[in-house]
Amino acid sequence: MTQPAPARRLDEFKPDARFAWCVTGSGHMIEESLDLALRLPRCDLFLSRAGEEVLPLYGWPIKKLREHFKVFRDNSASSVPVGMLYHGDYHTVVIAPATSNTVAKCAFGISDTLPTNLFAQAGKQCVPGIVFACDTAPSVITQTPREWVELRPRAIEFENVERLARIEHTTVARTLDDLKAELERRLSDLNLAWNTLSS
Repeated sequence: MTQPAPARRLDEFKPDARFAWCVTGSGHMIEESLDLALRLPRCDLFLSRAGEEVLPLYGWPIKKLREHFKVFRDNSASSVPVGMLYHGDYHTVVIAPATSNTVAKCAFGISDTLPTNLFAQAGKQCVPGIVFACDTAPSVITQTPREWVELRPRAIEFENVERLARIEHTTVARTLDDLKAELERRLSDLNLAWNTLSS
């Protein structure tokens, strides 16, 4: 069996390399996830078409996002922005929050959106990926734009999360605390620190 390649060394990234933060169509913990993205040094946003539809429902239209981030939209069939991974522009890919659809696609190697394409190419470049999966507990209470609802993920959702967790260079965050802890670990690896103030 072929052994996976080791993660890229820090000196293989550009000195000003960035976090690539991907947003999919989930509203689960979207505001809390963006709060963490705002606190990261040098972080760009990559939106799926579904993510672009959902974000304004939670108070984040594109115009407001661009006040805080460089924003890449899913408007090319070949996901042109992915090429920046090859040149060491991004040291970490984060998908947060990740829908069950995105988790399934990543778990089975399907890359037909900007976030899933970034995830796949990051893996092939040995760039660490952190995925905040939404469906990881028997009962999930989540906020829609209008109300709180309870979701009960199916066995297939749990199976896909476990399959995703076995992919090289991938860490699955199952809670917001997990996501924060993984980001702190990555910041430490990179000798970086959280921003003290959101910009």
